[in-house]
Amino acid sequence: MNSNTSKPFDCVAETYSRFDINIVRGQGARLWDDKGRQYIDFTSGIAVCSLGHCNPKVVEAVREQAGQLFHISNLYWTEPQLKVASTLVEHSCTDRVFFCNSGAEAVEAAIKLARRHGHATRGPDCYEIITLEGSFHGRTLATITATGQPVYQRGFEPLPPGFTHVPLNDTRALELAANRRRTAAILVEPIQGEGGVRPLSDAFLEATRAVADDLGAVLIFDEIQVGMGRTGTLFAYEQTPVEPDVICLAKALANGMPIGAMLAKEEIMKYLGPGSHASTFGGNPVACAAAGAVLDQFLQTDILQQVKQKGEYLKKRLVELTQDWREVREVRGRGLIQAIEFHSPKPDLASWLLEKGFLSIVSHGLILRLLPPFIIGREEIDQFIETLAEYKHGQDS
Repeated sequence: MNSNTSKPFDCVAETYSRFDINIVRGQGARLWDDKGRQYIDFTSGIAVCSLGHCNPKVVEAVREQAGQLFHISNLYWTEPQLKVASTLVEHSCTDRVFFCNSGAEAVEAAIKLARRHGHATRGPDCYEIITLEGSFHGRTLATITATGQPVYQRGFEPLPPGFTHVPLNDTRALELAANRRRTAAILVEPIQGEGGVRPLSDAFLEATRAVADDLGAVLIFDEIQVGMGRTGTLFAYEQTPVEPDVICLAKALANGMPIGAMLAKEEIMKYLGPGSHASTFGGNPVACAAAGAVLDQFLQTDILQQVKQKGEYLKKRLVELTQDWREVREVRGRGLIQAIEFHSPKPDLASWLLEKGFLSIVSHGLILRLLPPFIIGREEIDQFIETLAEYKHGQDS
């Protein structure tokens, strides 16, 4: 017997820098570790558990579906999958849905669809994808290449060809990168999430739509982190002046059950015919049952309006806290994705907040990214602000 079997923490690949706590239970906006200590979650499992941990209606839907049908091949229809697909189409600008298991898979599907479309409409040289510096699109070889951050690409060369990166909100650079013969798609996040909660300007988004239309290219919105209610509308594009051709979803779609989805307009999706792409577990009945319960709550309650109200309140409190904090460069965000960017790294901030009982994310050492569940209360926001004020005073002293 391998001696490591007696040391379970040594059996997991070290692909994450983990905090030294073992979470055993969650309820609403709170989590508990194996020592009984309680935490308020301002991460939502990185924008996943938007309705809170162990949301009762999602739990009930999963339990009921698991007792009826756990898995069946996509050679057959299932009711949970059909319900989610029809709901997403009914409430978006798209016509069809491809199901998979994660955000990276959804982006991979979109890249394949864009190339298929480009080859069919403009020839085999039409395969390039324009993406943005600072973007994040996943961890597969294609999606780290699409990602505009070299830190995720180092050591994995040679990277797949066919991706061009332009600066955020630089319309002229976008126009110069576009190529009538080669550009198959433009791939953007309406708000860059992992890249630092950086919104794309309306003018730049309008330019992506205009360039794509001029070329006959596909406009893809990666809404994996900022879709599904995070900005206060079901889709993030609804708060922009443009409609994309393709939308990539995952994370909050099933509140923690693994699922991804690539939505597209019919005139684009028709280029992925039978046998062109697949996913064994995509649209799994249990995952889709969870997603159905999530969508019901998004669409049949006032939760999205609450996201806007709570997001405005969180941003107001953050601005008040930081207005005389000289180390702060900017507060930015929309809905319940908010961030503080500092002038210099704060490598201890996430650990300090954890000791105080709050889960948070610090990106690149410089950006405190806040992604609380939609059911977060104002009193919990106030507790977080008061705790962050302690940190501020410690830095100032």
